[in-house]
Amino acid sequence: MTENVWTRWPSREALSRAGVPKLRHVLAWTTRLFALAVLLGTLFTSGHLNGWRGAGALLGVALGGFVAWGFFRTTLQHRLLPSLGLLALLFVMATAAEGAGLRVPALVLWCGCAVSAIERLPLAAALPATSVALSAYAVVNNDAWLTTAATTAGLALAGYALRLDAEARGSAQRLLAQERAARAAEAESAALAERARIAREIHDVLAHSLSAQLVHLEAARLLIERGADQEQILERVVAARGMAREGLAETRQALSALRGEMSPLEDFLSELLATAEQAAVTVTGERRPVPAEASQAVRRVAQEALTNVRKHAPGAKVRMCLDYGEHEVTLDVRDSGGPPGELTGSGAGYGLLGMRERAELLGGSLQAGPDEEGFVVTLKVPV
Repeated sequence: MTENVWTRWPSREALSRAGVPKLRHVLAWTTRLFALAVLLGTLFTSGHLNGWRGAGALLGVALGGFVAWGFFRTTLQHRLLPSLGLLALLFVMATAAEGAGLRVPALVLWCGCAVSAIERLPLAAALPATSVALSAYAVVNNDAWLTTAATTAGLALAGYALRLDAEARGSAQRLLAQERAARAAEAESAALAERARIAREIHDVLAHSLSAQLVHLEAARLLIERGADQEQILERVVAARGMAREGLAETRQALSALRGEMSPLEDFLSELLATAEQAAVTVTGERRPVPAEASQAVRRVAQEALTNVRKHAPGAKVRMCLDYGEHEVTLDVRDSGGPPGELTGSGAGYGLLGMRERAELLGGSLQAGPDEEGFVVTLKVPV
C-alpha cells in the first residue's frame, strides 16, 4: 500500500449514504431502533437503575447518540481532529458505563466505535482507534477467549466490509454524476451543432439568393446610369424578381432539408440549370441516397458556382457532372469562360471560401481555379 491509501479518507459520496437503496435505509434504521430498544430494556430490567441512576442512564444514552451523530457529521466533512475527539469521548463514555456496572452499554459502545472508526476514518487513524476499542471489548468481555477473538475479528472485518461497500457505492455515485454531466454536455454540443447547421443553411440560402438578385439589380443600376433603354432595364428587374422567387423556393427547400425531406441531387441540379442558358448536367455512377450534410454541401456548391458564372462570365456554357463514387460524391462544375461581366468586382469573395470550409467540416475537399477554357470548381465529400 502507498502512503496515500493510509491517509486517504473515504469519499464524501461514500460517507453521505447517498445512493443507499430505500429498503436498505429502512432496514438500517429498524436495526438501530431495535438495538436501542434492547439496550434500554436491558438497562431498566436489570434492577440497578432506579431514580437518579435511571435518569442519568437515559441522559447518557441521549448524549451518546448526539456524540455519535456529531462523529458522523465531522467524518462526512473530513475533519480528522474533531472526529478523533468525538470518538475519544465515546470511549470515555463506554469506560464510565463499565465503571458504573453497565457492561452491556459499554460493550455496545466499544463495538460501535470499532466498526465506525474503520468504516469512516482514514486507515492510519482507524486502525489504532479500532484496536483500542476491540482491546477494551476483549478485556471486559467474559466469554471464552476463542469466542472473544472470533468476535473481535468479525467486528474488524465487518467494519472493513462496510468501508469497501461504501467506497463502491461512492464510486458508483461519482460515475453516475460524471455520466449525467457527459450526457448533458453531449446534448448541449448536439444542440449547438444543430443550431450551427441551421444557421449555415439559412446563411447559404440567403447569400446565394441575395447575391444573385444583387447581380441583376446592380446591372439595372448601371444601365440606368448609362441611359440604356427601358427594355434592357426591365429585363434586369424581371431577372432580379425571378431570383427572389428562386430564393423563396430555395428557402422552402432548405426548410424541407432540415426536416429530412430532400429531393434527389440529380433532380435538384436539373431544376437549378433549367433557367440557365447553355447549361447541362450529367450523372455518373450508381445513384443512391446521400447523407443530408453531404447533399446540402453539393447543392450549395452548385448554387454558388452557378452564381459566380453569371457574375464573372455571363453567357458562358456551364457543364455540371455529378459522380456517385464508392466512398464519395464528386461534383464538377466547369464553364467555357468569356469576357468578364459588369459585376465582376462586386461581392466579398467569401462564397467559395465558405463552401470550402463546409466541405472540410465533412472530411471532404473543394478545389477551385481556372482551367484551359474557363473556371472549374470540384467538390468531393465522403458518403
